[in-house]
Amino acid sequence: MLDGRETTFGEYAGRAVLVVNVASRCGLTPQYAGLERLAETYADRGLTVLGAPCNQFLGQEPGTNAEIAEFCSTTYGVTFPLTDKLEVNGEGRHPLFSVLTEAGDADGHTGDVRWNFEKWLVSADGDVLARFSPKTEPDDAAVVSAIEAALPA
Repeated sequence: MLDGRETTFGEYAGRAVLVVNVASRCGLTPQYAGLERLAETYADRGLTVLGAPCNQFLGQEPGTNAEIAEFCSTTYGVTFPLTDKLEVNGEGRHPLFSVLTEAGDADGHTGDVRWNFEKWLVSADGDVLARFSPKTEPDDAAVVSAIEAALPA
């Protein structure tokens, strides 16, 4: 994690998790604000937003872990957890993204992450429930309804 803690995805067992590959220098970076609103709105109901910084798309996340954490906190007030910078595609793909990329989105896209701010909703039981394209805003009705349906009882 960017805060220096070691963690596993199992830490979020029993919670729905919205995993998002993020970047600080992307045209979609303002989505951080919407992601933070989701985190604040649904945290008490069992949702964790988990940001995964990645520099694989035109080098749009060039900062160090400390620089990324500072940018997110200062610019967007991000309080949700962020992983260390990782790879989402290719030989160095993080194991979490090996699982996530098997899921299809509403258009049937599976496989490699296409761009920054692609999103996956994982159930409290660890099943990938939905995948959303990078351009789908965090407050989009499809995202919100999927989150509400996935929240633990």
